[in-house]
Amino acid sequence: MLISKNWITSILNRTSGSQADWSVTDDEFDKGFVRVGFETEGFAPIEETTGPLVIGRVDSIEELTGFKKPIRHCFVDVGDANGTGEKQSIVCGARNFTEGDLVVVSLPGTVLPGGFAISARETYGRMSAGMICSAAELGLCDKQTKGIITLDESAGQPGDDARAVMGLCDTVFDVNVTPDRGYALSARGLVREIASSFDLDYTDPAADPSVAGISVTAPEPAGELIPVELEQETKAIRFGLAKVTGCKAGVESPIWLQRELMLCGQRPVNAATDVTNYVMMLLGQPMHAFDAAKIDGGLVVRNATAGQTLVTLDGVERTLDGEDVVICDNTGIQSLAGVMGGVTSEISDGTEDVFLEAATWDPVTVARASRRHKLTSEASRRFERSVDPALVDTALDIATSLLVQIAGGTIEPARTVVGEVPAMPQVPMPATKPGHIAGKAISDTTVINRLEEVGCTVDNSDGELTVTPPTWRSDITMHADLVEEVLRLEGLEDIPSVTPTAPAGRGLSVAQKRRRAVGHALAYNGYLEIIPTPFIANDVFDVWGLDKDDPRRTTVKVLNPLEADHAQLGSTLLPAMLEAVGRNAARGNADVTLFGVAQVVQARGGGISPMLDVSSRPADSEVEDLKNTLPAQPLHVATVGVGKLEPTGPSASDSVYDWSDAVDAALTVARATGTHATVTQAEQLPWHPGRCAAILVDGEVVGYAGELHPQILDKAELPARTCAMEMDLSKLLSATPVLPAPVLSPFPALLQDVALVVDEDTPAEEVRATVQEAAGELVETVELFDIYRSESLGEGKKSLAFALKFRAGDRTLTDDECNEAKNKAVAAAADKHGAVQRA
Repeated sequence: MLISKNWITSILNRTSGSQADWSVTDDEFDKGFVRVGFETEGFAPIEETTGPLVIGRVDSIEELTGFKKPIRHCFVDVGDANGTGEKQSIVCGARNFTEGDLVVVSLPGTVLPGGFAISARETYGRMSAGMICSAAELGLCDKQTKGIITLDESAGQPGDDARAVMGLCDTVFDVNVTPDRGYALSARGLVREIASSFDLDYTDPAADPSVAGISVTAPEPAGELIPVELEQETKAIRFGLAKVTGCKAGVESPIWLQRELMLCGQRPVNAATDVTNYVMMLLGQPMHAFDAAKIDGGLVVRNATAGQTLVTLDGVERTLDGEDVVICDNTGIQSLAGVMGGVTSEISDGTEDVFLEAATWDPVTVARASRRHKLTSEASRRFERSVDPALVDTALDIATSLLVQIAGGTIEPARTVVGEVPAMPQVPMPATKPGHIAGKAISDTTVINRLEEVGCTVDNSDGELTVTPPTWRSDITMHADLVEEVLRLEGLEDIPSVTPTAPAGRGLSVAQKRRRAVGHALAYNGYLEIIPTPFIANDVFDVWGLDKDDPRRTTVKVLNPLEADHAQLGSTLLPAMLEAVGRNAARGNADVTLFGVAQVVQARGGGISPMLDVSSRPADSEVEDLKNTLPAQPLHVATVGVGKLEPTGPSASDSVYDWSDAVDAALTVARATGTHATVTQAEQLPWHPGRCAAILVDGEVVGYAGELHPQILDKAELPARTCAMEMDLSKLLSATPVLPAPVLSPFPALLQDVALVVDEDTPAEEVRATVQEAAGELVETVELFDIYRSESLGEGKKSLAFALKFRAGDRTLTDDECNEAKNKAVAAAADKHGAVQRA
């Protein structure tokens, strides 16, 4: 969260105590956040403005014509700041000020943020000796606002220095608020943390708004404003509505309020909207302002009907889901609850009557709606982290009071508030627990004081504490949370570091050693390891053209996905691996060989896992039922490759990654695990039916390898001829090793080649296996080294060339022995596969 240092210190300085003039350096302030467990993304002072920056009063305005855009020539009273007391001649294009307004003027000699120097010059046929400034030009915001700054009469007199009025001596901190600490997305929460960090007195702005400089004038609620119905299915907790009538139309917020909003990263819009945003930044309670004239009848908070549409304040028409919570009147939907309002009842320049809404929504419902519509707002950020339900009334009091002070009007005494503040759970904890966990002495008094410091109510019964968390700390649900609060406020850096003694171990398990060997083997063969994402695209299996009953389609759906179009856990590694290939190709890296080892998730169809009672050990049958509902998560290994095998260079070969390399990767994995794998032709999407091999171990298929189907590659916009392999590594890691230890022979080997002509559809691996078996014990290896096709062989024929290595362990073999063994192999191939030896 972005927040200014001066805002926090001003609240602390108004707190009754001894810190009326408390201040620290920016570095100390930053360390203060870190000390209580809040990291910052950094801090930046508002860039300095040097030279004569003063308050001025617009004396006269002349509209210049004949130019492409509206231009005004103004005379501005800057007192004696210009050295003459004469009116300053300034040309300005802004139109949101009138004669008599107080403005901020940079006179010649001023240097604005960004090194922008102001000087006198002739422009548009007039002499312009200065500039009337906007907030962006003074460094208060990054983007240009809708016009220049106008000040109220209390700001000062013409010629006074404008720096103090604008609060330009300030620093903006970017505090990293973790998801479990939603209360800290506010000045209220961050002031509390800084007070704890520096051991200062703290007054809650929600209990006493005067510490934030706000005077609450809202009357005591009397009667119902309009009827509001909260339907139970929405899980809405509280909903409050107040009304201000007779506001001055088109009034802008005062500069002090605009300034705090801009430094928090918010853009000032109009008085009503700015007030709701200011209350959100102050208290952490998001609010919404409706044009009351555009609301017909009472309000109903309900779930949307799937297919309904709403144009939100960002101008986008959104198709709603049945789980979206909406706020409706008699005319239709007015707001997407907890996320963003609609344009139908938007505050406009003519709005005079305003409904101010403060509510507490279900965090999960808001988070899902925000992600579903890809619409993250400041309100949704807070609601999905939980908002204090006790703030509804306070927020309405402050907002209505501020709006009346800024824009006039009357606060209606009637108010509608539906829903109660939920009771907070009581958490038991021994007072000695934090010290026991930290390994240091922490007194009972310190523990109680620290818990009360974060807002807890503590009941102490002989050292046994019963702690009731405050309503803004929904994250505190068990004693571990209480221990964390005590220790972080005491100082995590003061917890002694004691290195535990490592117990005697047995090293890596057999499965761990094999897993490591697989990674080493693939890396040594030129593959780069990546970590595949566990989430896959919702339509990936449709792109692949898998059958409806294909087991890979039985995926585990994610209820709250990071990306709506990747809302399922992968039952295969290939989608994630292929996405990596696509990213590389899109960035000009056309030659890639990647591998990944990760678990996949395969649903078993056991339904939703039951919530077991953990007050005692569950029965064995309950544990077994629980296991049966959990998805299987076997470990898979996958490789993908495309393009050239060697980097481009004068000595590089032209060989490219093909289906045989993918098959070889599978065999490499099998060898690394000490198992023997065989290869047979197969058909399995997404592989090419004619270039796909099934990998078998002990007759069971453990994976597939080969070239991917060209139509699938085209649909997925992946490079042509991409090849891939995927295997169930869990089966290999648990298999009994069958590869014998190598036997070294002192006798030489004899090498012979044989080429066999077979039918095109005869698998080469089957022919190789037949040759090896028939050649007998004298053959050491049989390897395929060439496949040849030509018209001379005949239509539908191919020639398979094998290299046979013969060796005996007790003697040197003769050529006759080898020839005899080779002839037996050729005969067996002819008998079994119709092979003909090629001369």
